[in-house]
Amino acid sequence: MSRLQTFLDRRFALEARETTVGRELMAGLTSFLAAAYLIVVIPSLLSTGGMDRGAATTAAILVMAIGSIAMGVYANLPFIVGPGIGGSVILGVTLAHAEHVPLATGLAIAMTSGLLFLVLTLTGARELVVKMIPPQIKLGLGASIGLFIAMLGCRDAGMVAVNAKTMALKLGDFSQPGPVVALIGLAVALALQARRIPGAVLAGIAAAAVAGVPLGLTKLPPSVVSAPHALTPIALHVDFVGAFTLASLPYVFAFFAGEFFSTLGTTLAIGAKAGLTDAEGNLPGIERPFLVDSVAAALGPLIGIPAGTALVESAAGVEAGGRTGLTPVAAAMLFLGALCLLPLAMAIPKQATAPALILIGVSMLGTIRHLRSEAVTDLFPAMAMVLLTLISNSFGTGIAGGLLVHVIVQVLAGKAREIPVGLFILAIPLGYYFYTAATH
Repeated sequence: MSRLQTFLDRRFALEARETTVGRELMAGLTSFLAAAYLIVVIPSLLSTGGMDRGAATTAAILVMAIGSIAMGVYANLPFIVGPGIGGSVILGVTLAHAEHVPLATGLAIAMTSGLLFLVLTLTGARELVVKMIPPQIKLGLGASIGLFIAMLGCRDAGMVAVNAKTMALKLGDFSQPGPVVALIGLAVALALQARRIPGAVLAGIAAAAVAGVPLGLTKLPPSVVSAPHALTPIALHVDFVGAFTLASLPYVFAFFAGEFFSTLGTTLAIGAKAGLTDAEGNLPGIERPFLVDSVAAALGPLIGIPAGTALVESAAGVEAGGRTGLTPVAAAMLFLGALCLLPLAMAIPKQATAPALILIGVSMLGTIRHLRSEAVTDLFPAMAMVLLTLISNSFGTGIAGGLLVHVIVQVLAGKAREIPVGLFILAIPLGYYFYTAATH
């Protein structure tokens, strides 16, 4: 045992970061509990667009396990990696379900974004992208997709419906099993989160699923243990021919923005929480987690999973004492163990996963509070992006509109010289995209 501890200490620099094997393993367990709900939520979102849920569950777990091991071994940072909810919403709900884009095309769009992220990471050009995107758009991204995700959860639960006469949103029938089950899960998750208990969201899903049994929503499987589902229905199903169209451009950027800014925000924020950043708030060696995330984003679509990224749930592990790459490696082992429990995960209805979407969505809305400027030129583009996302029921349309509105507002304000040339160039196809959308 002492040899193993010596090896782990040297490999992960445990002593240098003032941690122990036991503390890192406990942090890994905490990270796993905090992110395990994604094993249920991600496949549920992708299956909305017609993806085989069993295969998607296997793929999601593999991305989480392999990505987390890579982050731990290569970057030696306490970040777990997995598919982001935002990318899964774009692929499963917006593209496949709402826009009727074939899954193979959607996966190719996601892979194109991932490859772009990888190229920018390898060339060091990510700094140029960070500087080109206006800060108000960056701050509005989280709020836009957060609102979309929270609304999706409310719809899945039956809490919100569409008025057939006016096409406006209205409250659902809260006497039906769906809203009842979702409210039970939401209450449990909120109560545990308020007490900072790890795995609060997962516990909320479990409580909702149990409540759904007598109400007829949760169908218990004959066995909770089985071999992992094959990846055959979704692996290597990418259609780049259908992906290279003008209409795909906003979605390429939507995937890219989610991957890029999620990685940047997660690594810096959680790195600071772990005491790994320098005096200027920078994370030494940040190119390593960027490389792991960009590879996950580029290769994940090959097995059906878009937008792999460092997960914000990593904060739970850091809070539990995780300081090194041993934390995500330990979490990865638990994710691999979950491969044998797929029947249990697939038995959970969408009404039970709705509380997770609502909570995650609401938490993402908080990014907008950092937009403290009172200038209309700063506020209007960000709020336009949020409103367009809600009105169009499309995150891709929202981000495209936000960027286009920013350019227009800056020109009208006489600040055209402050706009990067890259944004001016991007505004041309985005303007054409909205023109074609309005005329069809």
